[in-house]
Amino acid sequence: MTFRTFLLATAAGVTALPALADVTIYTTRQPELIQPVIDGFTEESGIAVNLNFVNEGLVERLKAEGARSPADLVMDVDIANLQRVVDEGVTQPVDSEVLQDAIPASLRGANNHWFGLTTRARIVYASKERVADGEVTTYEDLTDPKWEGRICSRSGLNNYNLALLSAVIAHHGEDAARDWAEGLKANLARTPEGNDRAQVKAIWAGQCDISLGNTYYMGKMLEDPEQTEWANSVRIVFPEFEEGGTHVNVSGIAMTQSAPNREEALQLMEYLVSPAAQAIYAEENYEYPVLPSAERSDLVAGWGDFTADDIDLSEVASHRGAALRIMEEVNFDG
Repeated sequence: MTFRTFLLATAAGVTALPALADVTIYTTRQPELIQPVIDGFTEESGIAVNLNFVNEGLVERLKAEGARSPADLVMDVDIANLQRVVDEGVTQPVDSEVLQDAIPASLRGANNHWFGLTTRARIVYASKERVADGEVTTYEDLTDPKWEGRICSRSGLNNYNLALLSAVIAHHGEDAARDWAEGLKANLARTPEGNDRAQVKAIWAGQCDISLGNTYYMGKMLEDPEQTEWANSVRIVFPEFEEGGTHVNVSGIAMTQSAPNREEALQLMEYLVSPAAQAIYAEENYEYPVLPSAERSDLVAGWGDFTADDIDLSEVASHRGAALRIMEEVNFDG
């Protein structure tokens, strides 16, 4: 501020304060899905947030920008992608008692480079008409010949399916995971296509009886008048691993190595695990909050309880390369 501006501000009885810096986020998640919670932060703190959607090449972009990068934070919807950002050396550790107290150790990096914000379960959508209660119980069961021609799936190369296969590797090893991928492929009703919602539409249309999907898509379908009928044709089933629980993935956040506005970025990170922010996440996106004391939305609570798999997410992330190789070897999408 100029000396004249300072004099005018003083004469008016106002002490001019330095403007708060904006926070810039590179996100692989559609900005509209996180805008409500971002708006809550800005309203509370006065700090503006710039959301930049980066669908592909997030790590490459951060490396190319280097120390000049405007990004303070990165947000991703898959544990393997979060871990890759960390492994590529473009993040920094964050020492925050607020984050460590709010987030269970299993949902944050051991080195404090990444922190989970929400979780979602990878479940089975089952036809209410053609699949009996209790007919689906485990992920391993999906390779049973009784499901031949009855399963729909999106691409095996999709992040969510790769994460599930990575969890299969963590439980049973690569050889068994390859057998599982081959068995699942043998039971497909059609070549993998579309997203998770498209699989539910296919069940509604009678093209298949069950599909894999993330829990929150049920809420999103019920919001859309065109998709409500699809959603009402299925029920959510929480399969488990034979010696584990239901597979969960995480959406999370990390601070970039170059973060130009570190203090403001830390404020945002800590806000995102506050009861207020976690409640917004749960209500708007139909996800499970990481804050143990935060309540699920009424709709999500209505889907029932489940036991989350206790395999460490960092271990799941470490198997992504093997999972990708297996999906390509079995030609899952072919």
